[in-house]
Amino acid sequence: MSQVQETKIVTADATALGVFGLALITFVASSSKLGWTSGNPTYLMPWALFLGSFAQLWAAAIDFKRNNYFGAIVLGTFGLFWVAVTMVWAISSGFFGAVPEKADFSQFGYACFGYMIFCVFITVAAFEANKVFGVILSLIIVLLGSLGFQLLGINKEFFGPLAGWSDFIISILGFYASGAIFLNSFFGRTILPLGRPMGWVKKA
Repeated sequence: MSQVQETKIVTADATALGVFGLALITFVASSSKLGWTSGNPTYLMPWALFLGSFAQLWAAAIDFKRNNYFGAIVLGTFGLFWVAVTMVWAISSGFFGAVPEKADFSQFGYACFGYMIFCVFITVAAFEANKVFGVILSLIIVLLGSLGFQLLGINKEFFGPLAGWSDFIISILGFYASGAIFLNSFFGRTILPLGRPMGWVKKA
């Protein structure tokens, strides 16, 4: 009687990589928003493209294979966001030729509002993953709303710094979350806590 053998391919958790990508690009972007570096996005684009975009999309693809629904959707969503942001910066910087006179950069603001709306739903799930993710997503809502109003020219003096500091705090929490996920996964136990899920919504 023949014996059937099953081969299972084990894929490592790539969440730490994706979260690091988010942390790094928000850290670099916050330096521009807060006036620590030039507001010109030229040297922000490599970090947005490779860390903000590719790292998160790569991690999302691995999370899809691991059936990590939350990680796949969240990292995939924001990976695509940074692809689009990089394109906006490249177009506005003239990388693809002269910018048409009727081009309206404020349209970027409505994209931020669209992401902000979706982030409200993601934040509910984030708090059911862990508290650090929940706080990061809450701050991303503030960031996207602030960017949207700033891009529409509404109270730039207030929303500009608010966006910058939100970006900066997101990056610090992101570095912590990335490091915690890496160490906890590597050692197989909790080295750095991420905070227990809120437990306000029970899964079916």
